[in-house]
Amino acid sequence: MKRKIVVFTILATFCAMNILAQNANRQRLDAYKIAFFTKRLNLTPTEAEKFWPVYNEYQDNKNKIQIERQELNRNFNQNELNMSEKEMIDSGDKLVGLEVREAALAQEFHHKIKTVLSPVKVLRLYQAENQYRLQLLKELQERREVRVNQNIRQQ
Repeated sequence: MKRKIVVFTILATFCAMNILAQNANRQRLDAYKIAFFTKRLNLTPTEAEKFWPVYNEYQDNKNKIQIERQELNRNFNQNELNMSEKEMIDSGDKLVGLEVREAALAQEFHHKIKTVLSPVKVLRLYQAENQYRLQLLKELQERREVRVNQNIRQQ
């Protein structure tokens, strides 16, 4: 189950990062995310003013860890046959270290966000993050289906 969550998170992050690569789409996506979370959490203007800097810092740090993880995985996939056992052990240790860093980051974020939001809104935040990822994946899938259907019609 944990493995599925990690794979899903990586997939969602990768999809979100591909969307964010285009600046115009990034601005639209950021506005969508702000509206999505503000509505789901029912944030007051005062809460939003305190929430977004804490949340954005957490997301930035989390993204950096995920990029490091992707680089390690890419390196392993490209060099697996040429890697020594020690290099593989080191890569595995680094991956686990990134998991530990990400868990520590989540714990630190949780402690910070509790000072900004009520307990019920903290729990809604965690639910909203999952809902947001699912919504993005659903929209990406729908866009792909539209493109596939358009390509089929053109043929």
